[in-house]
Amino acid sequence: MAPPELKKVSDTVWEIPKTFKQGMHVPARIYATEKLVKEMDDGVYNQVTNVACLPGILKYAYCMPDGHWGYGFPIGGVAAFDVEKGIISPGGIGFDINCGMRLLTTNLTLKDVRPRIKELVDNLFQRVPAGVGSTGFVKLNRQQFREITETGARWCIEQGYGWEEDLKMTEEDGVMKGADASKVSDRAIKRGMEQIGTLGSGNHYLEIQYAKDINDAETAKAFGITETEQIVIMFHCGSRGFGHQIGTDYLQTFLNVMPKYGIKVLDRELACAPFRSREGQDYFAAMQCGINMSFANRQVILHRIREVFSKVFGRSAEDMGMHQVYDVAHNTAKLEKHKLDGQTKEVLVHRKGSTRAFGPGREEVPEKYRSVGQPIIIGGSMETGSYLLAGTSKAMEETFGSTCHGSGRTMSRARAKQLYRGDRLIQDMAKRGIYVKSVSMSGVAEEAGGAYKDIDEVINAVHQAGISKKVVKLAPIGNVKG
Repeated sequence: MAPPELKKVSDTVWEIPKTFKQGMHVPARIYATEKLVKEMDDGVYNQVTNVACLPGILKYAYCMPDGHWGYGFPIGGVAAFDVEKGIISPGGIGFDINCGMRLLTTNLTLKDVRPRIKELVDNLFQRVPAGVGSTGFVKLNRQQFREITETGARWCIEQGYGWEEDLKMTEEDGVMKGADASKVSDRAIKRGMEQIGTLGSGNHYLEIQYAKDINDAETAKAFGITETEQIVIMFHCGSRGFGHQIGTDYLQTFLNVMPKYGIKVLDRELACAPFRSREGQDYFAAMQCGINMSFANRQVILHRIREVFSKVFGRSAEDMGMHQVYDVAHNTAKLEKHKLDGQTKEVLVHRKGSTRAFGPGREEVPEKYRSVGQPIIIGGSMETGSYLLAGTSKAMEETFGSTCHGSGRTMSRARAKQLYRGDRLIQDMAKRGIYVKSVSMSGVAEEAGGAYKDIDEVINAVHQAGISKKVVKLAPIGNVKG
């Protein structure tokens, strides 16, 4: 199929009409600058218009500026569904359920940390296992792990792995209350029970950064960043093999039951079930277990980070101001209330490689941030830096409170490994003041800055569109890579 004729709605919004593909219930919208739109792969157009054909979809099928070809949905995809007439789809959530970002502040400065960066990164590398198959220090039996999948980060706090305040600074307070471990397979439990407190591989990392540019001083202060060169720590990981197995199990279930419900999809990767069906509700409960496991995983990693900084600097984490800014989830489906045609309605929002971006006043935003909007943590590549943004009222109006989640790949991992060598990248970054420790040189090559879109261009797109606003640009000085 030829690429679609894009209707320019604004400098950062592009629309594909329903007439582009038979079966589209709604138009598709892409949020991007003209440059980013021209560089999008054809797979994005095909996938976002396939999503527009799914039963019960509302308003638009969306793709964010970091969008690229994914499994079923494009990565960067957002779609909201009617809870009575709509569906739920693992391809609209992703296999790494609640792959997400956590950010914490310190009162340390670049001057304090630069001389000790190797010691910090080496210690973090030892204390936070990374790579394929890595296992954590939290030893659990099956019953304990099942309890974690239903109680999330709360379990970790009760075991001493963190502070009570961390929960308030986590999306959903660190737990999805509809989780039901009985809906999760034994194989998924077995894959996940040794992975609490681990980074994993791929684009997962733990990074020491400093505030390079403060774009909105008032909001930055509310988020705990008061000056340039202030040190923060950001990390990105998810539900590991546990979430992957949940996705795999229910994808097969949905492929088998779609004929029963008279559902046909243009791509088997969009296998789905009616949200209100028994199978749809079972997956929703299991998927929430994946979300909770991931919140717990990041909570334990946060605890280890505080331990390392305390050991290296000989000061308590409290004394160093190591407070959590926020924890945001990617790869979820959530029941949320949004305005449609002037009326508030509960809908099921799928976010696949995209981030919640709730604006000021929403009760889901921690009270501390409610006047400025939800913190949004956007990771770039290990070479190029990251961003802290804030949610906006316009996101609530236009995108069901959603924005981008990263910079977005421009090439496959295989292609990146052909073009880059991990050892050379590490040497080159060291010359630029970025110390990287990794379990895999090929993993470093896959994550080369050149394999990703320009993070500044992506952030400018969502900022100009008004669906999130720039607060702080962050630059890396040390990185633990899976």
